Amino acid sequence: MAEKTIRIGTRDSELALWQAHTVEKKLNDLGYKTEIVAVKSTGDIILDKPLYELGITGIFTKTLDIAMINGSIDIAVHSMKDVPTALPKGIVQAAVLERANVLDILVHKGNPDFANPSTIATGSLRRQAQWFNKYPNHTVVDLRGNVNTRMQKLQDNNWDGAVFAAAGLERINLKPSLSEGKGENGNFSYTDLDWMVPAPAQGAMLVVAMENDNYTLDALSQLNHIETEICTYIERQFLRTLEGGCTAPIGALVRYNEDEDTLHFQGVLLSIDGKQKLEIDKTVDIAEWKKLGFFSAQEILNNGGEELMASIKELLKK
Repeated sequence: MAEKTIRIGTRDSELALWQAHTVEKKLNDLGYKTEIVAVKSTGDIILDKPLYELGITGIFTKTLDIAMINGSIDIAVHSMKDVPTALPKGIVQAAVLERANVLDILVHKGNPDFANPSTIATGSLRRQAQWFNKYPNHTVVDLRGNVNTRMQKLQDNNWDGAVFAAAGLERINLKPSLSEGKGENGNFSYTDLDWMVPAPAQGAMLVVAMENDNYTLDALSQLNHIETEICTYIERQFLRTLEGGCTAPIGALVRYNEDEDTLHFQGVLLSIDGKQKLEIDKTVDIAEWKKLGFFSAQEILNNGGEELMASIKELLKK
């Protein structure tokens, strides 16, 4: 087959373009020709409704899926946590890049005193539920838009803080300094939320392609990071088994211990108000990776998770 230019589809936000250019550089370094094609997604356009109200789990990926199926792009680059666990027919996971920072962080304008009632902004049910679980007397307000838009909204409001994925802010140099309260973006500082279980696959980037495009699949296979692929596979299997899509308050994180060849799995399912919390925390031999997410989810479902998932779905219908 003749060499072709690989067209990289991406959302047109600063972070999405950073991710696309990162993949482009890696492919160029391997000798492949590329072209960036920016596409606007519904998730970026509709900012006045929470994601779960739009009834689409893959809202940030859908537009690019259509462009790929239509043949106007060859690959799409996503934050893996935004990608539904079931990919559209004909589209396959082609590469998972080495994972960045997995943590959620709280960005704030000073050091908020959480002993007092506070107002925290996030558009994520997972973050909201975990926040309510820890701080039941706080208020959580909805925050939507790309990273830059959300940072601006935090600047413009008198909230006590907003929750972000550390990786996203680090990638486009928006992460404030920790102690001095002055980052590159003004007077913000941040606190690591190491008690909050991140979204499945948080911090990882996923590249998808058409399953019949052997030239592109071969190119992308060279970018795959196997350790990240295995850890995110387990986390997404846990999510899929709980039937969470992108909307239920579900967190999962797998860490690989190279010295002992073990995997440490942390998973959590909460009620939307944070009052109920079902969690799992275990360390297993690497040989058990293929079904680790499935069995962990089954454990949660059997310990009250089934009823909790049913009540969450009922609430989200209203």
